[in-house]
Amino acid sequence: MNFAVVLDIISYKLRISLRVHYIFIIITAFLLSGCLGSKYLKEDEKLLYKQKIKSSNQIDKEDLAQLYAQKPNRQFPIVPFSPYVWFYYYGQNRYDADRYKAKRNETRIKWNKKIAKAQAKEKSKKAKKLERKKQKKIARINKTIQEGNIWMRWGEPIAVYDSALSRLTMDRFKLYLYSKGYFQASVDTTLRLYNDKVSIKYIIEEGEPYTIDTVMLESTDDAITQLIKKNKDDSQLKVGENYDQSKISDEREWIDQLLKDNGYFDFSRQYVEFNVDTAFGGDKKIAIETVINEPKKGSHRVFTVDSVNFTTDANAATTPSDSLRKSETYNGTTYRFYENLYNFKILNRRVFIKKDSVYSKSNTFTTQRQLANLDHFRFININYDSADGKLIANIYTSPLSRYQWTNEVGINVTQGFPGPFYNVSFKKRNVFRGLEILELNGRVGIEGVAPATEVQEVYASVEAGVNASLTFPQFVLPLSGKAKERLGRLNPKTRLLTGYTYTDRPEYVRENINISNSYSWQSEKQTLFNFTTTDISIINSDLSQSFRDTLIVLAQRGNRLINTFRPSFVSSMNFSTTWNNNSYGINFENSSFFRIYLESGGTSLNFIDPGPIERQGLEYYKYIKFSIDKRKINPINENTTLAYRINAGIAKPYSENQILPYEKYFFAGGSNGIRAWRPRRLGPGSFSSIDSVSNRVTYNFEQPGELLIEGSIELRKNLIGFIDYAAFIDFGNIWMIQKDPSRPGSQFKLDRFYKEIAVGGGLGLRFDFSFLVLRLDAGMKLYDPARPEGKRFITSSGYYDEPFTPTAAEAIVLNIGIGYPF
Repeated sequence: MNFAVVLDIISYKLRISLRVHYIFIIITAFLLSGCLGSKYLKEDEKLLYKQKIKSSNQIDKEDLAQLYAQKPNRQFPIVPFSPYVWFYYYGQNRYDADRYKAKRNETRIKWNKKIAKAQAKEKSKKAKKLERKKQKKIARINKTIQEGNIWMRWGEPIAVYDSALSRLTMDRFKLYLYSKGYFQASVDTTLRLYNDKVSIKYIIEEGEPYTIDTVMLESTDDAITQLIKKNKDDSQLKVGENYDQSKISDEREWIDQLLKDNGYFDFSRQYVEFNVDTAFGGDKKIAIETVINEPKKGSHRVFTVDSVNFTTDANAATTPSDSLRKSETYNGTTYRFYENLYNFKILNRRVFIKKDSVYSKSNTFTTQRQLANLDHFRFININYDSADGKLIANIYTSPLSRYQWTNEVGINVTQGFPGPFYNVSFKKRNVFRGLEILELNGRVGIEGVAPATEVQEVYASVEAGVNASLTFPQFVLPLSGKAKERLGRLNPKTRLLTGYTYTDRPEYVRENINISNSYSWQSEKQTLFNFTTTDISIINSDLSQSFRDTLIVLAQRGNRLINTFRPSFVSSMNFSTTWNNNSYGINFENSSFFRIYLESGGTSLNFIDPGPIERQGLEYYKYIKFSIDKRKINPINENTTLAYRINAGIAKPYSENQILPYEKYFFAGGSNGIRAWRPRRLGPGSFSSIDSVSNRVTYNFEQPGELLIEGSIELRKNLIGFIDYAAFIDFGNIWMIQKDPSRPGSQFKLDRFYKEIAVGGGLGLRFDFSFLVLRLDAGMKLYDPARPEGKRFITSSGYYDEPFTPTAAEAIVLNIGIGYPF
């Protein structure tokens, strides 16, 4: 195929610039010239080009793929090219281990002289600092000596087919199959040779799995026997399920945890054994006997906590003798301290180890976690002393500094254009001796934004704000002491906040004074709840004349958006629940995130007279808003993950003005949404904005909506070193619930909304610097609902007809972001 012709067609279709066209040609030529690295093979060597597994759906092929003793070289998707082989040998040709060893010796001598000079001048701190620098530089050189230079570490040597490693892979597969109950499984291979390449197919015949027919328990301790039988529903071994060796390990862990939560302090998982018998039952049936062994001396004992000692200042160095510590007992816990800083009644609500209670491992971990959640202690250490036959719980904490200043400088990206910001915060802990936290925060940032009525220019938007918050480690509500003690497991917090925000955009200057009161709590399973009972904002906007004129024109067409920029009183209450499974956000980890949000605006105005608000000339709002956000990351292999997101929401105004506060509308497009459209420019529905002068479709106006549906699918893969790349598909749109005369086609209707789902696709790069991820995405419109039906797909005839001919700026939309898009 003539690749130049293909590139010319692609360049024409996408309207990319001549410079980008040439870069694309150079990159493609580079990729195709490298091929698979076969030139690095020696005589009689074959390249392991591909390997696959053929089996039934009973076995997880991804688990088996992790057992390959040898893997082919990584390749680009679709294109048969392995750049990593080229990187490795390019680096190898420039690698000289002796030179690096000599450099290591020179570095050691150089820094030793500096250290000796500092020590001679009795500058011990400087000497220690120089020693750390020396070790850091030598460690970097040692890494190069052991692993090769940066090119070699980015790359990989050619994968030479080795029949011994293929047999090792077969053995691993068999062991895995046996561990899953397929005791009669067989593994075979077929090879396909062509030129200097080898493809391997591993053929697996699993046979019928062995199932658990009988589960028995053997223990001479009746108390343990009864405890396990009482909780048998939580057992990991179930009659009728396939035998799985990993379940044996899970059962051992479950028994260990169960007994340690019921007083068996010195119990160990080593006391648990399993006997597996395949001859006890019928054909392909397995009997499993769980044996709880006794200690060599005596029997397993249930421990009761005899006393609880809590040292609140374990690292204090102000007093030479520990005997000078004072003590005070509250609710069975003895607090020891040099200086009484805390309200022990409140602190005790985060301690779940109680005197005269049965020892519990879970209560110990919960105590440690909830004390850490207070954000008052540098470390929390809990240990038990059972030397005298009594079980004494010792809790040691080290206080954090009562006063803390934090400064942060960085780059923020909200609508696709980066800008610097500066944050400063002051924190005072234990304000009233009740473990409260007072925080004062200030922020100023400059962002590059496209104005609400233009896309051709980028303007500087200034946003500044200050706020003060006071957080209590409990619910400030009329609850009983026992209720507050029970709630301590949920990390309860009450937060009072007041703040001021100033936004200066090309179209308007907007000031917002805010007061709120919220309650938050979380379960042990990473479920976070937040209930804001009061959220009041007074907003004032100063519009530019051109933006005011635009809103007036829209108002004349029936659009009421101008009301949202009048002086406003916004009151609301909201509730949100967030499920975060396995610390979502860590790439290459199986994790998920789900959030439900419900907000009621102007609720109190249904019961009180809004007259005083109206007499002050303030616009007020009544509305209901609901949204859900589901995200998931699935690892495919060690270098590849699949991530997806579904986000939907609806906001329905029901006040007389039938509008929402501007900040409460939904918007689509931008670096964290549908990336083929510029920020806030997609939709609503099939609405098209035609410029009256050029008679062409324009994306000049921000488009607010009352209903949102959007989603993304993204394949993320490591490219080289700290650089990853991604291929993505985004889809969605916004709509209005009520008919908007100024925007025909914007109303949501069941018989056509599915035809108005915009689709964009693209490629991106992620630069993972460990402390932040810089993201570059290029999105292209694939299906544009603003175009007439029949011309909405990019491949449709007439897609580029007037007035929808895309400009160079709109064919491919470039996005810059910090962090992953979702």
